Amino acid sequence: MHGANYRIGNGQPYTRKKYIKGKPQIKIAKFSGGQRGNYDYCVQLCSSEKVQIRHMAIEAARLSANKKIEQATGETGYFSTLRIYPHILLRENKMIATAGADRLQEGMRGAFGKAVSLAARVNRDQCIMEVHVKKEHLEVAKKALHGAAVKLPMTPSIKVIPLKATVA
Repeated sequence: MHGANYRIGNGQPYTRKKYIKGKPQIKIAKFSGGQRGNYDYCVQLCSSEKVQIRHMAIEAARLSANKKIEQATGETGYFSTLRIYPHILLRENKMIATAGADRLQEGMRGAFGKAVSLAARVNRDQCIMEVHVKKEHLEVAKKALHGAAVKLPMTPSIKVIPLKATVA
């Protein structure tokens, strides 16, 4: 199973978990990291297109960004939050591709598929992740989110929003 197969969200999302036995567990460990506080800037990772992002990719991006920022600022120098939640179930009708497989599989008979993963549907310009930092750590946060963007199935944009009004 490849992530590229699930990148485009076709049709209605399937979210009714109460009817499914053996549903996949969410891989995201924490949705926020660092310490809440009084910060100068909010750096956001925003989607550039409408896409589905699997929960493994979201967790990989979160880990990558938090690790780089924490190395530079320490545990108390930033606050990061994931702004999306993977609640859409992805299904797969597994087919065997070896010799003699024609005796084992049913083809398209009962091809509803098993739940294999979870994904979040993201619209264009929707915020995926945001990091709050002080002014001296702004470039570190930008680099960290750029490294996290590599883990996602699209090329997101990075927005910097000042949280405090500057006195001129």
